[in-house]
Amino acid sequence: MAAVVAIASLSPRSAPAPEVTRILFIGNSLTTMNDVPAIVGRLASASNQRFSYRTVAFDGYSLEDHWNRGDARRAIADGGWSIVVLQQGPSARPESRVLLREYVKRLDAEARRVSARTALYMVWPSSDRRADFDDVRLSYATAARDVDGTLLAVGDAWRAAWRRDSRLPLYGADGFHPTKLGSYLAALVMYQSFFHRSPIGLPPFDAPASQAQLLQEAAESVANAR
Repeated sequence: MAAVVAIASLSPRSAPAPEVTRILFIGNSLTTMNDVPAIVGRLASASNQRFSYRTVAFDGYSLEDHWNRGDARRAIADGGWSIVVLQQGPSARPESRVLLREYVKRLDAEARRVSARTALYMVWPSSDRRADFDDVRLSYATAARDVDGTLLAVGDAWRAAWRRDSRLPLYGADGFHPTKLGSYLAALVMYQSFFHRSPIGLPPFDAPASQAQLLQEAAESVANAR
């Protein structure tokens, strides 16, 4: 897939443009549902951040599946990436945690060859397994520590949002994939990590303004809690 670029233009009298943050997203439908990378791009453009990305994602794929298929490795090898974002399912079970850690290490080694950093997109359990949130976090946080990577704690942000308003519809109709609000919150967490800027005050896009502000506060609280 071709990279989609969101780059702010600068006037001749502006300061020198910062380097473009180039992100490679590797994952499945939890990344592509509502196009989370594109939402990050819209947030970046709205705040004059230079950003480009590419997505390698297939429905239902684990990182082991990506490794075996080879598209993700070839995309990493193309180089020029600032960060490689890795995502699979919740991985709450011990056997899934083992595989997550193994293939994060393998893909991180590929990323290091092209001087890219690794980030783990922590997702969430299905709505009928909400008791698994802590185990999902353990799996993704452990995998991030294994490679000295960054934890994009989206699942934690979901819980932080629900503490503010338990009625927020973050799960879609299938009880697993995110609504537009859930994907917007994921993008806020990523924006904050990629650009080291608060998400407070960013455009609400498709979200009602009051809900967008709540989600921005939830995303910021996750970063501040680390």
